[in-house]
Order: sequence, then structure tokens, then C-alpha cells
Amino acid sequence: MSKASPFTEFLHALRTAAATFPDTRKGKNKHYTVRDAALGAFAVFFTQSQSFLAYQRDMAAHKGQSNAHTLFGLTEIPCDNQIRTLLDPVPPALLRPVFEHGFNTLVQTQQLAAFGSWQKRLVVVLDGTQYFTSQHISCPQCSRQTHRNGTTTYAHRMLTPVSVAPHQNKVMPLPPEFLVPQDGPAKPDCETAAAKRWLRKYAAP
Repeated sequence: MSKASPFTEFLHALRTAAATFPDTRKGKNKHYTVRDAALGAFAVFFTQSQSFLAYQRDMAAHKGQSNAHTLFGLTEIPCDNQIRTLLDPVPPALLRPVFEHGFNTLVQTQQLAAFGSWQKRLVVVLDGTQYFTSQHISCPQCSRQTHRNGTTTYAHRMLTPVSVAPHQNKVMPLPPEFLVPQDGPAKPDCETAAAKRWLRKYAAP
């Protein structure tokens, strides 16, 4: 029996993680599964195409099958709003096994050595990014900034660690650390505190 490709094994790791995602919907309207939402979200990022899911739904309607079915294993193709509804309640920590699988694959295939420094250590760059902002929509996990005019801006931010190496044109993504209020909304989080939490979790002693 031939060994599965790294991509197939990665999708298996993603499906396994998605099986642990909570389904917070009430009622009987559960046409789309949380698993398909997770696979659909990954497919959009993998292909780096904003119109991927719409194009795939059109392809399935006209040809009976699409790449979303054959490559990523979706049963049904949800739209972006349905994906957000299903995935917003999912704790990010449930995706940690997927990052661990990717890292272990690089170790097993001896590709991790390409990221080693002259001391045979990994160089990790920590950078913050903001991926949501609004003055009207908020949740308990939002960072809050009150302005002089009395308005408040709500935002979601995270620290995105990657391993880098000289003469290496790729980076290796590592588990992110989200900036959230640590002791209620009154105490804001910051990138420095998030970096310290990440290092305590993942840095070797």
C-alpha cells in the first residue's frame, strides 16, 4: 500500500481537529457541518482566492463536482457567512494539533533542518496583526480602545510567530497567540504579554 501524501495527511489532521469543534447551533437547521466549514475556510486560504467557494459552488452546479469535493473532501460547500457562523464559536486552541502535525511532518521528512541556524536552533519572529475592527460589533474577547470623542473601537489581534532562516524563501507558521482581555475588559492585553505567554508555552528551556 502506497503511503499517503503529506497534503492528504495534513487534511486528515485538519478533519480530526474539526471533529472536536463544538456545534453551537440550536434547532434542526444543520444542513452544513462544522467539518465542511473548517475545510472550506482552509481551502480559501490554501488557494489564496476570495472567490474560491463561490466558484466551486458554480462548478458543482454545472458539472456535478468541484475541486472542493475532490481535493479538500467537502460534502457540501457553505458560503462565507455560514463559515463564520459555524467557526466563530470555536476556541482557537482546538487547532493546535494541526500546527503540531505540520511541525512533526517537517521533522520526520528532515525538512526542518533548512530552518536551523548555525547553532542548530530555530529562529522565531513574533509579529502582531489586527484582523478585525469595528465600532459597533464586539464580543467579550475583543480588545477595546476608547477615544477622546467618547467612541470605542473593538478589535481582534493576535501574535503570529513564524520560523525564518537566511536564504530560505519560505517561513514555517507556528501556533498563534491571541490578544484578549486577561482580567476582564478593564485590563488590556498587549503584544509583549502575548509574546511572554507564547514563549512559556513553546520555547525550549
